[in-house]
Amino acid sequence: MILPKKTLFFSSIIFWCISINVLNAEVKLPAFISDGLVLQRNAEVKIWGWASSKEKIIIDFNGNVYKGEASIEGKWEFTLNNLKAGGPYTMVVSGENTIIINNILVGDVWLCSGQSNMELPMRRVSPLYEDEIKSANNPKIHYIKIPQRYNFKAPQENIESVNWQEVNQENISEFSSVAYFFAQELYESYNVPIGIINSSLGGSPAESWISEDALKAFPHYFDEAQKFKDDSLIKEIQNTDNQNWKDWHNKLYNKDLGNKKNPWYNQSLDTQKWDEMDVPGYWDKEKIAGKNGVVWFRKDVQIPKSMLNQTLKLNLGRVVDSDSVYVNGTFVGTTGYKYPPRRYTIPSNILVEGNNNITIRVINESGVGGFYLDKPYEVKSDNKTIDLKGTWKYRLGAEMPPKEGQTFIRWKPAGLYNAMIAPLLNYKIKGVIWYQGESNVKNPKEYQTLFPTLIKNWRTKFKQGNFPFLFVQLANYQEAYKEPTESSWAALREAQLQTLKLPKTAMAVTIDIGEWNDIHPLNKKDVAKRLALAAKKMAYKEKNVVFSGPTLKSKKSKGNKIILEFENVGSGLVAKGGELKEFAIAGADKKFVWAKAIIEKNKIIVFNESIKDPVAVRYAWADNPDKANLYNKENLPASPFRTDNW
Repeated sequence: MILPKKTLFFSSIIFWCISINVLNAEVKLPAFISDGLVLQRNAEVKIWGWASSKEKIIIDFNGNVYKGEASIEGKWEFTLNNLKAGGPYTMVVSGENTIIINNILVGDVWLCSGQSNMELPMRRVSPLYEDEIKSANNPKIHYIKIPQRYNFKAPQENIESVNWQEVNQENISEFSSVAYFFAQELYESYNVPIGIINSSLGGSPAESWISEDALKAFPHYFDEAQKFKDDSLIKEIQNTDNQNWKDWHNKLYNKDLGNKKNPWYNQSLDTQKWDEMDVPGYWDKEKIAGKNGVVWFRKDVQIPKSMLNQTLKLNLGRVVDSDSVYVNGTFVGTTGYKYPPRRYTIPSNILVEGNNNITIRVINESGVGGFYLDKPYEVKSDNKTIDLKGTWKYRLGAEMPPKEGQTFIRWKPAGLYNAMIAPLLNYKIKGVIWYQGESNVKNPKEYQTLFPTLIKNWRTKFKQGNFPFLFVQLANYQEAYKEPTESSWAALREAQLQTLKLPKTAMAVTIDIGEWNDIHPLNKKDVAKRLALAAKKMAYKEKNVVFSGPTLKSKKSKGNKIILEFENVGSGLVAKGGELKEFAIAGADKKFVWAKAIIEKNKIIVFNESIKDPVAVRYAWADNPDKANLYNKENLPASPFRTDNW
């Protein structure tokens, strides 16, 4: 027990090693133990760092003084006990030098990790949350983003310099949207400070977040991790990729007819001989079908006087793969890859009343090029919108062979764990929220063991027991099919569902809030709310909270029917919007057909009159089961499932 103003000594950190000059007589702290730090309440909290061998260290914090000395190796550590929620506080760490840490809060610390859907910042989802962004201001929610780095040689002890930030108008746009809304929900529920650590990277597969020793259970990943310990190999790959990129784009630019003497973005360009295409759409059915390279698109737009003398928004959906945009011959913006929404602004001084021209130079590197469907294509002022969908003129500027893909070294096994998780292992957390899986969709069977390995690996390395690990099941995505289909996305969701066998885990089902044409759906607030419900159950131990939608418990056959029983039914099962959809049934021939499904006393009876001896049932088993409508009365959707293992 810690007593005020008493001298405390500590043992050296055997498992923490860092490459430092022990002759340098300066106390050092991990980069993220800095101004704005959030410490976990009601827990044994470590403060650690480095100094000269046997250097005397003193910490003064919140009425307590802790004294000790560094080990021979120059490492030191203190444990702070029984911290109560509150702040801001100041901590003074003294040795040969003095470090002062201001604006420290004590509350709950959550580690937020995964790939792009966790990383996605508030500015990307701003069309849904303009009011939330405008009103964001909370000095009790602090946020830090871990630098996106990799290391294949060994777990790192520290990271680059980073800053904790309060929620305010200056920085909210860059906060992870899932993490922010999650923190907001918890703060509103418990009125304690919340610390958010965003350690995520777009496109990252699960194996990149697992330690090398745990990857021994997956020899192909372990071997790959060894391979990338070779700096010369990494440099060779990077140089080759960079050179291939430069060569392809330089050749493309030189071949592009639109970049010649009379550029095709000139407002007065004659386009009478250009072809026409409907936008949005793809050119796989046009004259240029199958071609990669540069295609130029042009459209004349009538701008009324009422829209002049103001900055206008130009929304151009999403483009495969990259684009540069001109208005009346003036460059207004570019986006280098296909995923981000195209949101540009048109300066007030380049528009005229009447006819104006918009030109888009589209680079398509491989596959089918064009414009994503069901996205906004428009010019907007505060009170008027001009729809840009419809006929556009187009012309091929340059044809190129498909560009060679690059090697994404940063996603290789163990690299992100070493650089973005290992430095945090001494830091006390409340729990983890995780949004990842899209990058492992090609091998959902492996994910059945890979994902649980990650969770157990982190719990082992953090040495904090079975802390709550809350994760998001993959949302609905891609085109919907009229008939029952096989689906790797559904199989990955099943692997996530099976992971709930681990203690202190919970899953937020998002099968109803995805977007068929966007792997990054905008609705992140509902994702966060469902994660917060799980946190209330798993981390805050609220007994009566309904934190999950229905999950399959059992099935039994009775004549030509299969009877399903569920857990997490809450106040009862409901079919949202009418009769139940997305149920399929099959006999021993394994051929699934759509089934009738009826709710009876929180059980579901499934049948199809054409199948006399049914064997298996599937629900929402598709990439995008867009008609899935099984919920509990608390409005939480059921997880997709199947009763077979075919």
